[in-house]
Order: sequence, then C-alpha cells, then structure tokens
Amino acid sequence: MARKYTLKKRAEQLADTRRRIVEATVDLHGTVGPASTTLSMIAERAGVQRHTLYAHFPDERSLFMACSGLTFERDPMPDATDWSQVPAVRERLRTGLSAIYGWYSRNAELAACVLRDAEHHAMTRDITELRFGPPMASYREVLGSGLTQPQRSLLAVALNFHSWRTLASEGGLSPAQAAEVFADAITASIADEPARIRAGEARTVDRAGSSRRATDRPSARIRSPA
Repeated sequence: MARKYTLKKRAEQLADTRRRIVEATVDLHGTVGPASTTLSMIAERAGVQRHTLYAHFPDERSLFMACSGLTFERDPMPDATDWSQVPAVRERLRTGLSAIYGWYSRNAELAACVLRDAEHHAMTRDITELRFGPPMASYREVLGSGLTQPQRSLLAVALNFHSWRTLASEGGLSPAQAAEVFADAITASIADEPARIRAGEARTVDRAGSSRRATDRPSARIRSPA
C-alpha cells in the first residue's frame, strides 16, 4: 500500500511540474511571443531547472505543441457545424463571426503575439497552421456557402484576426457589433450583385446600339472638285 501511495504521489508531482512548465510557456508566448521565448525563461517562470524541463519536453517543438494544446483545451475555437443549419445568409454570417470574434477577444494578446511571430518564425508558423488551419477551413466552407468569389474574398477579410482587432481597438466595437458590420457588408454585396450585373448588361447593350447607329449613319458625300 505504501508503495502504491508513493507512486501515485510521484505521478501527481510529475503532472504538476509538467503543468507549470506548459502554463509558463503559454504566459510567455502571450507576452513576449514564441520567437523571443527561451527555454531558460520558461524554466525560470515555472520554477524548475533546465534539466527538469528537458525531462518533460526533449525538444522545443514538443513544448510548443503542449502549449498550443493547453490553449485550445482551455478555450476551444468555435465549432462551425451548427452554423450550417442557419438558412439565412446574413444570420449565418452574424452568428459565426460573432462566435469567432468572441474567441479572438478572449485570446487577443496571445493570438496577436503568435500570429505576429508566425510571419517570420518557422516553428510558430508550422504549429499555427496546424492548430488554426482546420477550424479556419471549416469557417470558410460553412460561412462561404452560396457566396460568389468576390464575396468569399470579403469573408476572408472578415475572418482575419487583424480585421477584428481594428474594429475592436480603433472602432471600440464588441464582437457582436463587429460581426454585424461584416455580415451587413457581405450581404449588401450579395444584394447589389444582380444590380451590378443588370447595369453591366445595360452598358453592353448601350455600347452595341451606339456602334450600330454609327455603322448605319450615311457617309458624307464627297464633292468632286469644280
């Protein structure tokens, strides 16, 4: 019985140490960013020696994976499955974007640091694509259903973290308000599409009519010299 208790206690201590290391990594990634976070900084923040850190995470990638895994375990990105059941395009966009912007808002500092470093730090870029890629693909598929290519391009702007941050920080909009802005913009472009097509057709017909009138006009008579 004493041996089982000792083993259990040891396992709990190992799990606690691992948790402190991962949480320290998350904290540093959300302040200085992944690219500037060193193993020494993590060990100091977690209150462990470097050899203890290596015992739990033999390489930096495994630690980064654990860090991003904890982030998404604490606050998973929204699931787009239910949005596909919303028939109205504007309401579907508003519902989906509001949920996404809510996640951005709750994780703003960490996301800003990670996405910034992903532009120049290879490991951060790889893990960011691994973690963000699948949910973002599902957002584009579900929210982009029935949209034209130009409208999908506007949706891509709406899904961008920095687009939300501009509306939130400079415009002072809540996630729901920011979602309304983009939902209105995309659906307005949908409503205007037939009008643009009709206007384009009218211009084409007008140009064709003008060409025919010019062709049918009698040529000026050429007078013979006296």
